[in-house]
Amino acid sequence: MNGQLQVQNLGKAYRQYGSELRRIASWFAPTVLPREEQWVLKDINFSIAPGEAVGIVGQNGAGKSTLLKLITGTVQPTQGKVQLQSRVAAILELGMGFNPELTGRQNAYHSACLMGYSHEIARVMPEIEAFAEVGEYFDQPMRTYSSGMQMRVAFSVATAFQPDLLIVDEALSVGDSYFQHKSFDRIRQFRAKGVSIMLVTHNMGDVRTLCDRVILLDQGRVLKDGLPDEVVDHYNALIAAKENAKLTIEQRREKNGWLLTKSGTGEARIRTLKLVDAASGDELAVAKVGQAVELLLEADIHADLPRLVLGYMIRDKQGHVVWGTNTWHTRQIQENVKTGDTLTFSMTFTCTLGSGSYSVSPALTSSDTHLINNYEWQDNLLVFEVLNADQDTFIGSSWLDAQFLISRNSNGYIAQ
Repeated sequence: MNGQLQVQNLGKAYRQYGSELRRIASWFAPTVLPREEQWVLKDINFSIAPGEAVGIVGQNGAGKSTLLKLITGTVQPTQGKVQLQSRVAAILELGMGFNPELTGRQNAYHSACLMGYSHEIARVMPEIEAFAEVGEYFDQPMRTYSSGMQMRVAFSVATAFQPDLLIVDEALSVGDSYFQHKSFDRIRQFRAKGVSIMLVTHNMGDVRTLCDRVILLDQGRVLKDGLPDEVVDHYNALIAAKENAKLTIEQRREKNGWLLTKSGTGEARIRTLKLVDAASGDELAVAKVGQAVELLLEADIHADLPRLVLGYMIRDKQGHVVWGTNTWHTRQIQENVKTGDTLTFSMTFTCTLGSGSYSVSPALTSSDTHLINNYEWQDNLLVFEVLNADQDTFIGSSWLDAQFLISRNSNGYIAQ
């Protein structure tokens, strides 16, 4: 494996020996075994290449934080090794290493010196202060800071110098959306310059946007390592599977490049899903901007169900959800459906999407979430194209029925 970061057979176990004497004896005599041993990570192998952005996802307790501590050297491995061939900047636990009695400026100096930038820190301190945007608080004790302000200073210091590898944990989820956008803009700029990125987050939108690859951790092991849509969809299905013991998960890559992920317990099944012209009923593979269209779904019922809810998500090619709703939110829940029933759902709308490729992901559930009863969920079941055939040229993923009104006052004459 070659790259900025190489992780080989990495594992971490926490051991209890019953006494300090037995623990010390184990250093010299391998036959002295621990009385209890809990592995939080085992047999982890992956690498990050120069300029590659890799996401690490998994539920709480999957081992993500332990993995980061092993990579950054704050915790020593029980087995395996980590090889870093680069200058690393890491933003881990919020405020880690900050002294609450020191000011933001003093903590910035201290942190930068620990990172090895003692000679350069004076030069970049104005940039750190400007990027953090905490105002007069920069010269106040950090114990007076909110968690969002701590994150601003921590991120500003860690990214004041361009690293070879930037590791970002969940710290960016703290604070206001303005600074989150500002931070991710800097991360994107680093990535454009060839910096490797390792992003640990629960925000699947960030993963789809920033990452080339995603690693899914589950119970301390690598469950999946692949393309973002493949891993994220599997992760979403996995969460539902843990709530629904009978749920199965299937994945396959379609010829058009979209990934179909199917999960569910099977009490209700999707028979067909079509996009048609709302006026003629003709099935569509391509819709025009501004066209009235209709989604038609048929569902077969294989068990008596007290409630049935249909939900839709429409995604763009990058996997971002551009729109979604369900019949729970529209107050159209179907109650007391019976085995053998077939339900037909029709939804009409005006195609206000921009030109591009889109997918429809339907879900049959019992409420507003698939975590309680996921009867069937199919990511990217229907794929369609949108073309701008007869509207004025525009950019973006949404078409607005917008018109300019222009007034000009010239020498007392008003033209519109």
